[in-house]
Amino acid sequence: MSQALREHIEKVVPLTDDEFAFVMRHFIAKKYKKHQFLIQEGDKVPFNFYVVTGLLKLVYTDAIAKQHILAFAMEDWWESDMLAYYTQTAATMSLECVEDTEVLCLSLNDYRTLCAAMPKIEHFFLEKTIFSYIAAQRRILALMTASAQERYEQLLKQRPALLQRVPKTLLAAYLGVTRETLSRLT
Repeated sequence: MSQALREHIEKVVPLTDDEFAFVMRHFIAKKYKKHQFLIQEGDKVPFNFYVVTGLLKLVYTDAIAKQHILAFAMEDWWESDMLAYYTQTAATMSLECVEDTEVLCLSLNDYRTLCAAMPKIEHFFLEKTIFSYIAAQRRILALMTASAQERYEQLLKQRPALLQRVPKTLLAAYLGVTRETLSRLT
């Protein structure tokens, strides 16, 4: 598990063996089964999760119990209910395994300790945050301006592996369309 994280970090900043050993002391490795929750709405959010293997979905359930999938996180991705994680408040979203999943968990205290102790790691997390923000803006704009067909084609181009791993019902929820509409698009 640690090698995957090291390669992930070193795409942004190089680390010595001692530096990486220090980083790893701040993570907890966990394994989850398909359909198991890492976060449930209403609970505290103790960790930001780095996905080593597997697939997660981040879900918001509205007042009429409709589920909205905000994100899928697969290998080499980070995911959490970021508002709840950073503010240490109750989760407004759930994070659930679509497949059996292995993650490395980083608490907010350990995140802050790492950033304070290692400017390289602070830079790494800043870069990850910037790219995450850009991706979120693109997704919002696509949901606001693109047709269902355009959103599907964009997903097909940007994340083709996702279409092989996610049931069509979940893909439809992610794209903001019905299952029937998705069937017409494919």
